[in-house]
Amino acid sequence: MKHGKLIVISGPAGVGKSTVTRQAVARTGVLLSVSATTRPPRPGEADGREYHFMDRAAFDNLVAADGFLEYADVFGQRYGTPAAPVRRALEAGRTMVLEIDVQGGMQVAKKMPEAMFVLIVPPSDEELRRRLVGRGTETPDQLARRLGKASEELALARGSGVYTIEVVNDDLERAIDEVCRLIG
Repeated sequence: MKHGKLIVISGPAGVGKSTVTRQAVARTGVLLSVSATTRPPRPGEADGREYHFMDRAAFDNLVAADGFLEYADVFGQRYGTPAAPVRRALEAGRTMVLEIDVQGGMQVAKKMPEAMFVLIVPPSDEELRRRLVGRGTETPDQLARRLGKASEELALARGSGVYTIEVVNDDLERAIDEVCRLIG
């Protein structure tokens, strides 16, 4: 039986990685990994769909058992990619896509270096700023922090040697098509 393919897609906030990833997954029929988190569900979220919701003890037990491909603490909550469902899908010959941040992708690279690592990038810093401002969800201070973080993430990814493929999201349909081609 053919072993499946693991594709890790990352990019800074505002670049459109969620839209590109979800459209490519829908068009190709591959699997999208569902992350685990210790944060409580928001209205309308369902366990196993948006996230696997776990209490901190269960999450910590999975960390201790090396049960995550990657995990991180974010604003007092924990997030991670459970390894078992990903490994099962790959062993069954399926392609699995992970949409995670650059730091998470670098953790995955240590455990599964055979994965394909794709970085979604903006056409320019100015366009990323325009997109983030257009969201209307951040104060000027929050916007400045997000732009600084985006710059740091792009530099980290580009300097890591892990993210060997870049997709410029200057045209949404073209970016989705490019990711679909990479998925195969």
